[in-house]
Amino acid sequence: MTRILFVCHGNICRSPMAEFVMKDLVKKAGLEKEFFIESAATSQEEIGNPVYPPARQKLAEHGIDCSGKTARQLQNDDYEEYDLLIGMEQANLRSMYQICGGDFSDKMSLLLDHTNRPGDVADPWYTGDFEATWRDVLAGCQGLLKELMES
Repeated sequence: MTRILFVCHGNICRSPMAEFVMKDLVKKAGLEKEFFIESAATSQEEIGNPVYPPARQKLAEHGIDCSGKTARQLQNDDYEEYDLLIGMEQANLRSMYQICGGDFSDKMSLLLDHTNRPGDVADPWYTGDFEATWRDVLAGCQGLLKELMES
């Protein structure tokens, strides 16, 4: 079983979108038993809060339900618990390294590193553009799943 943890700053927009998009892709591929997928925050600001309403709405537009998800913070022991820790932007990666004490087993990457256009996932918290974030997250999750199926 491949264990994936998606990580962003607050765990209310981008990382839960990635968590539930990836769960949806895995389910549609009939691979649910082969993956365990969750998400977390690098900060403590939103701990316990649900997915941000516009992010929830964007997922719902695509038939994806994220009800019950609440923000949690990345912990040091998550590094041992998960096979892959996927950040949404460079700032997340820096925080992930700090929280986990480094990346000794090459488990950390950025979501868009798994596409033909590496970079940061658009942050809708600042732009309000949840459609751009949706496109980035979908492309990243599709690319990641393709890589995992080919390995």
